[in-house]
Amino acid sequence: MAKPALRFIGNFWTMWDYPAPGKEWSLEQRMRAIKDAGFVGVTAQADAEVRRLAEQLGLRVIGYFSTGNQSEFRNLLESQKAAGAKHVNVQLADEDTLTPEATGLAIRLNEEARAVGIAASIEVHRDTCTETPEKTYAMADAYQKVMGELLELTWDFSHVACVKHLAPPYHDRLLVRADLIQRAQQFHFRPFNGHHCQVPVTDGRGNLTQETRDWLPFVEKTMEMWLAGKQDDREMFVVPEMGPVRGGYNLTTLPNSWEEAKVLRDLLQKAWDNVTGC
Repeated sequence: MAKPALRFIGNFWTMWDYPAPGKEWSLEQRMRAIKDAGFVGVTAQADAEVRRLAEQLGLRVIGYFSTGNQSEFRNLLESQKAAGAKHVNVQLADEDTLTPEATGLAIRLNEEARAVGIAASIEVHRDTCTETPEKTYAMADAYQKVMGELLELTWDFSHVACVKHLAPPYHDRLLVRADLIQRAQQFHFRPFNGHHCQVPVTDGRGNLTQETRDWLPFVEKTMEMWLAGKQDDREMFVVPEMGPVRGGYNLTTLPNSWEEAKVLRDLLQKAWDNVTGC
């Protein structure tokens, strides 16, 4: 059987306003830059043009959408499949969505995804039904009770770290559900601490920040836990998820999010190599 594989996916969001506000690269320029930087795919709410360019450049597509309206699931899933996606990341509902409703939405989402022929994964994210670990685990446990299977999640631990006001090391508080981590295929990694869901990778002069150094052992622990599951023939899709200034993740005085994402991609590759012995 094939060994598990690490696949780096670039997010168009990271490249907002790049190289400068008002001078943003075209879609083709962004996708070529993603490929040139060593990524094998892109993630976005994809469309026909994304598919055309992805096929031209040999890139994979991970779809995306955000909704809490189950009547929209089928059309959104079909649109992402039509755009070339075999996997889709979903930010589901809102922070005030109670567990019974969230569970029903998760069940309906996965039923519709199976009917369409695409794999849906629910992101752990603030201002959604997975805003806290307690809500995430309650929904996942209720889903498993009804469906007899584990719920597939997209893990972005930075949101939970902020909610829980954590200090390093982070793994003892965040890596508490090996079953759900091993079930997942999509991971959004960016340096964080207990006060900020995104901290700079570098100081802008090529040196790693202390916050990144504090965070990297957590990445290796996450990869180790994932690999401890039965992962033969499976892929870990990793997005070096550095957010831009527009939207508030980055700050105007800090290094550019796309330049940081490229550095982060290489750091994540080194973490994988350390864990796998490559």
